[in-house]
Amino acid sequence: MPTKQEKETILQDLREKFRNSRVAVLADYRGLTVAAMTRLRRRMREKGCDLKVAKNTLTLKVAREQGLDGLEPYLEGPTIIAFGGEDLVAPAKVLTDFIRETKTMEIKGGYLEGRAIDARAVRELADLPSRDVLLARVLGGMQAPMYGFASVLQGTLRSFVYALEAIRKQKAGETA
Repeated sequence: MPTKQEKETILQDLREKFRNSRVAVLADYRGLTVAAMTRLRRRMREKGCDLKVAKNTLTLKVAREQGLDGLEPYLEGPTIIAFGGEDLVAPAKVLTDFIRETKTMEIKGGYLEGRAIDARAVRELADLPSRDVLLARVLGGMQAPMYGFASVLQGTLRSFVYALEAIRKQKAGETA
């Protein structure tokens, strides 16, 4: 049983994590071995995410302080929290992939941008492409009209040059 000082340290850490992350995924980690937990933590760190195990009562207290209502149903039983960094999809994607591999955990729910989401929404979030892929698609969509416009201008310019060349040959008495 943690002392009052240890609880306050845990609360401060949770407050910081909830304040600094726009997304978190809650999962039941029953059946997960220490080695598997270590692999999961490593994968989370590689994606800029953080993994935290805390008592549900402390997590609920911090969530209420931060104005995150609706997490109560997901804070029952052993709960692990994956906090996201820059990429909002990363924690959901890493957890979902890990669950497919190990078949030991279960996603309970989470929050996104201050709003509670259920397990189905977390899975949908995991199916989204990463931030880099989405940015590349947007950039490609913005570039496509410019490439088309450049091709049209190039075709018009090419036709003009062919016409000038035909006029030059005609004046020079050459046959085409």
